[in-house]
Amino acid sequence: MSKVCLECGEKIVGREDKKFCSDGCRNAYNNKINKDSTNYMRNINNKLRKNYRILSDLNLEGKSKTTKSKLLSKGFDFDFFTNILNTGTGNTYYFVYDQGYRFLDNDFYMLVKKEH
Repeated sequence: MSKVCLECGEKIVGREDKKFCSDGCRNAYNNKINKDSTNYMRNINNKLRKNYRILSDLNLEGKSKTTKSKLLSKGFDFDFFTNILNTGTGNTYYFVYDQGYRFLDNDFYMLVKKEH
């Protein structure tokens, strides 16, 4: 019984457990399976990536301050974050993966990075 490539349908030569005829077919198949299924998901992921880059660029030391206007001027979107942390002292941090921020006073924000 001969096996065929999951991507192109060509006959597979080689190991018994092989699923693809080439690296190109394996990559094409996995790219199709793993792509964002809708434009909506892709747009959200792009906004999260952009927010993450902005926070990372402004928070090189792991803890810093910035202003709301500086975040907005770089294109930061406050509607997109991955999780919220409420501390025991009553502070609320918004995180984009391991980069976080919290509102201070007078349009200032504290930027923090979670340690892994």
